[in-house]
Amino acid sequence: MARILITSALPYINGIKHLGNLAGSMLPADVWARFKRAQGHDVLYICATDEHGTPAELAAAAAGQDVRTYCDEQHAIQKRAGDAFGLSYDWFGRSSSDANRRLTQHFAAALEANGFIEERVDRMIYSVDDARFLPDRYVEGTCPHCAYEKARGDQCDNCGRLLDPTDLINPYSAVSGSRNLEVRDTRHLYLLQTKLADRIRAWVDSRTDWQPLARSIAFKHLDEGLIDRGITRDLKWGVPVVGPDGGPRPGLEGKVFYVWFDAPIEYIAATEEWATATGGSWRDWWRLDEGADDVRYVQFMGKDNVACHTVSFPATLLGSGEPWKTVDTLKAFNWLNWYGGKFSTSQGRGVFMDQALELLPADYWRWYLTAYGPEHADAAFTWETFQGAVNKDLADVLGNFVNRIVKFAESKFDGVVPSGGTPGPVEAKLEADMAAVLAEATAQFEAMEFRKGAQALRAAWVLGNEYLQEAAPWTALRTDRDRAAVGVRTGLNLVALFARLAVPVLPFTAGRIAATVGANDLSWPAADTGWTTALPEGRPVQAPEVLFRKIEDALVTEWAARFGGGEG
Repeated sequence: MARILITSALPYINGIKHLGNLAGSMLPADVWARFKRAQGHDVLYICATDEHGTPAELAAAAAGQDVRTYCDEQHAIQKRAGDAFGLSYDWFGRSSSDANRRLTQHFAAALEANGFIEERVDRMIYSVDDARFLPDRYVEGTCPHCAYEKARGDQCDNCGRLLDPTDLINPYSAVSGSRNLEVRDTRHLYLLQTKLADRIRAWVDSRTDWQPLARSIAFKHLDEGLIDRGITRDLKWGVPVVGPDGGPRPGLEGKVFYVWFDAPIEYIAATEEWATATGGSWRDWWRLDEGADDVRYVQFMGKDNVACHTVSFPATLLGSGEPWKTVDTLKAFNWLNWYGGKFSTSQGRGVFMDQALELLPADYWRWYLTAYGPEHADAAFTWETFQGAVNKDLADVLGNFVNRIVKFAESKFDGVVPSGGTPGPVEAKLEADMAAVLAEATAQFEAMEFRKGAQALRAAWVLGNEYLQEAAPWTALRTDRDRAAVGVRTGLNLVALFARLAVPVLPFTAGRIAATVGANDLSWPAADTGWTTALPEGRPVQAPEVLFRKIEDALVTEWAARFGGGEG
């Protein structure tokens, strides 16, 4: 039994997440966690809300709440949404936790003691009326290149040119609209990534189990040359910068650590929170000198988070000089797009997790986002492809198989697993074919090739339907009841097998499928498993209500009108 630590990118606190966020980190992490648990491994799946930074402050102000109250409320909303989607976190923490504050301050102190943090003076825009320094993106004005009047201080969205806030004509605060701005000196801490570049490159070189997308992004940043990175901000909400005595640090009073510095540390902090709540140990998951040397650590994230997790967070861990566990396997995903454009939390563009569950149960979405997700390239969500995935894969293939064979057993064999008859060549071929498909499904999920794994599941369901067509117990019943009994018994055992295969991707439906044949074993099946005789003869069976309802064209039209679709 292996010990496996799984983390997925932390969802930001400002609002419920859209399906792209789900498909790019949280859902595949859950599918793999469920797969490994079903194999019998010791899995710890950790996630949390990312709660610091300017966007949280602004979102709270827009909601008319103090930032702590806002984050409390949004964390609970995101936790409920994750539960409703079956995300099987062992712990869903918060980057605003006491544990994360302590650990962030600890890492900063260790890095500075090792010569990897220094103070520098920056020139930044200060809003007199807002009484705050403004991050680049919260200064807006007219672009000096194309005259676009709502260019941001970091980039003009109209012409694409990169900017500094001082380049803008007639700049103003995006927080309040005030034009009473000044350029002032402000002191900040910098993480000297340039001094750690060789060590980080050697570490990336040693990560032979990374997927190509993650490796390519990591080497791109290393090859372009790392830069020293500011790790503090002039904000009120965040992990406070402190001096050696734990009080305010002279010259940096009122400053907090940058969200990109403290957020990944929350992986460790959330594990500590889990340990405190459950009576477990967190250090033997994270400290190599305390037992974590036998842990396999796997991260899941969208491609926009890869740079932080392959450069900046490793710089924190390696630069501390302490024996922290670093990631072994990093699975990166591309983007799920919305009809050629992007899902957008800020613009409310696309379907969000809570809205999705108003339309259909979680497993419908889990299947589509796994089997057709943005794994090796960007993928486009459309209502038509979603409809096809549900109708053709779930309803026609899996749902139809379960319903058909169990109902036939109810009507013709007294609602029990029938006895009699001896398996023949048709069953032998099925067993051999199914062994190959089980081996394929296991190999693909093991390799975190989720689309290929889902294809293997569908291939198993197709084999079941093909077997019923060939064995045709409804025809055999007219002349040979024993032969019909073999076909029904084999089909019912396939139902039990399909329940086990469904666990990682369709966790809610897996239990319903198993219940139709009274099965309790939901472990992942080995290729040579004795699935053909798993159900005892005479066990009662009962057909389920419809497992998957088809999506009619009228619904697609209704949803497209409500959420959009077809526009670029």
